[in-house]
Amino acid sequence: MNNKWLRLFQKIHIHPIFWLMIGLAILTANFWELLILFIIVLVHELGHSLAATYFSWRIKQVLILPFGGVAEMEEHGNRPLKEELIVTLAGPLQHIWLAGAGYLLYKMNILSPEMWELFFSFNLMIFLVNLLPIWPLDGGRLMSIALSKFSSFATSHERTLKYSFVSLGVFFLVYLVIDPLHLNMWIISLFLFYSLFSEWKQRHFVFIRFLLERYYGKTNSVSKITPIIVDETEKIHQVLQRFKRDCKHSIIVMKGNKKQAPLDENELLHAYFKEKLTTIDIGDILYSY
Repeated sequence: MNNKWLRLFQKIHIHPIFWLMIGLAILTANFWELLILFIIVLVHELGHSLAATYFSWRIKQVLILPFGGVAEMEEHGNRPLKEELIVTLAGPLQHIWLAGAGYLLYKMNILSPEMWELFFSFNLMIFLVNLLPIWPLDGGRLMSIALSKFSSFATSHERTLKYSFVSLGVFFLVYLVIDPLHLNMWIISLFLFYSLFSEWKQRHFVFIRFLLERYYGKTNSVSKITPIIVDETEKIHQVLQRFKRDCKHSIIVMKGNKKQAPLDENELLHAYFKEKLTTIDIGDILYSY
């Protein structure tokens, strides 16, 4: 087996609280229910991780939580949107064959009717919850991919988080009316709110990390060249906020109605990070080359 596939399985970690829940499940005779949940979550996250490994993404870890899982990547928004779409969908798609496999085991009398019903319910619940348009769920990531197609990284990331807060609020209110005592939904809602709030606080850092990866990272995944037309008086940080994913930019500087010689995006990134010219006008960069 290729080393990269072996390294993937070494990155799978189970959260300490999950181990505690396993102990409690054994004591309360709920071990099989927890095992079913664990298998579904693990297969879901492996779907993401196997797709990411196929595209040679850098995987930080695959963490199995008591109520879900997280496949943490270190790509910082600089992979092609097509790849990210495949990696994102690779998780939810696992639930389709899982449902088929569970039904087959039920028909073969390997799963009892009660176990099949529990398996089907868990599988469907995880599938549907993950497709909610809330970051960092798969539905939230799909929303981010769609927004990134039409707007800059900074704008799409901020809008994704804002829309996610609204979706989470609606989700919470609906469950508050339907089943206010559903403990799992309270836990999931609190986890999602914490994740969203943390991402919101770090959104500027996330943007800088995106630019840094773009400056120092790989450049062989660029699909097209997209021009950005700017006035010579615009600040460098304003222009950088217009950088989009899945493309490389040429910066066309306008002096009045006249086009000046275009700048390559790396010239802006070099001036911003290497020369620390974080407040300079674009025109000043143009005339310094």
